[in-house]
Amino acid sequence: MNNELTYHLTIGSLRILAHLPLWLLYRASDCMYVITRYLIRYRRQAVAGNLARAFPELGKPERLRTERKFYLHLCDCIVETIKLLHISDKEIDRRVQVEGGDMVERLAADGCPVVLFLGHYGNWEWVQAVTRHYARPATSGQVYKPLHDAVMERVMLKIRSRFNTISIPQKRTVRTLLRMTREGRQWLIGFIADQRPNSGNPHHWTTFLGQDTAYVTGGEEIGRHTKAHFLYLDVEKTRRGHYRMTFHAIDPIQDGEPWPYTRGFMHMLEQTIRREPAYWLWSHKRWKGGRPDASQTIQTTPNDKNI
Repeated sequence: MNNELTYHLTIGSLRILAHLPLWLLYRASDCMYVITRYLIRYRRQAVAGNLARAFPELGKPERLRTERKFYLHLCDCIVETIKLLHISDKEIDRRVQVEGGDMVERLAADGCPVVLFLGHYGNWEWVQAVTRHYARPATSGQVYKPLHDAVMERVMLKIRSRFNTISIPQKRTVRTLLRMTREGRQWLIGFIADQRPNSGNPHHWTTFLGQDTAYVTGGEEIGRHTKAHFLYLDVEKTRRGHYRMTFHAIDPIQDGEPWPYTRGFMHMLEQTIRREPAYWLWSHKRWKGGRPDASQTIQTTPNDKNI
C-alpha cells in the first residue's frame, strides 16, 4: 500500500472518530488508559523514575496517584488531538479560556515579532486555539520536530493547521523566521522548549525541578536577532477537556549568566508543573546524562541545529 492511499485511509478513519462527541471519546480514553498503563506499561520506569527524582519529598502513594493522573491525562490528550479534525470554533472557545491576548496585541503594536515559550504541559496540541484571541501578529505557528513516518507526519501537520497556524521544521527554523522578518512579516511562533537537546549539540545547563538540566537556546537566539518580545504561555487544566491558557511576560534571570529569557521561562514552567505535576510529559527521558565539565559548555551562535 503506497503512502498516499495509507494517508487517506488514516485521515479518513480519524475524521470519523473526530465526529464523535468528546464525552464518548473520553470513554475510549478510559479504556486506552488501562491498556497503556497496565498492559503495554508504556515507559512506566521512566515515568516513575522522573517523578521520584523531581519530587523526592513525596511518598510513594502520592507519586503513584500522580502517575495514574498522568496516564489518564496522556490518553485524554490523544483523543483531544484527534478531535481537532472536527471541532467547531464555538466548542473550542468554550473549552479553551485564554487570558492575556490583549498583551500580545499591545506588544505587537511596535511591529516586532513574538517568541512564545511553552512546555509539554496540558494539551500542547490545543495551544493553537490561542490564535483566536489576538489579531496581531497576523502569522502564528509552532516549531516542530518532523516524524519519521511520512504518513503520520502529514496527519499531524493537518491537525496542527486547524486554526491556520504554520508548522516550521526544527532544522529550517532559523532561515524561515529570518526570511519572514526580512520580508516584513510579523509573527508569533511557539517554541516548546522543555525537551532535552540533541546529544550532538552544545549544552547549556540550569537547575530545573531540582535536577541539573540541559536546555535549548534556539528561541532566545532567534529572538535576539529579530528584536522579538518574549512571552510564556501558562497552561492550567481546569477540568477534563477544559484549559485556561494565560500569556505572561517572562521575567529574565539577570545574574550574569547567558540566556536569561530561556532560564526565566524554565523557572516559570517549573512553577506551573509544581502547581499540578500530573499534566507534564513525564514519559520524556529528560535527565539522561549528566552535566559536563565547565570546559565542555560552550557558547553558540544561531544555527538551525540549536533549535
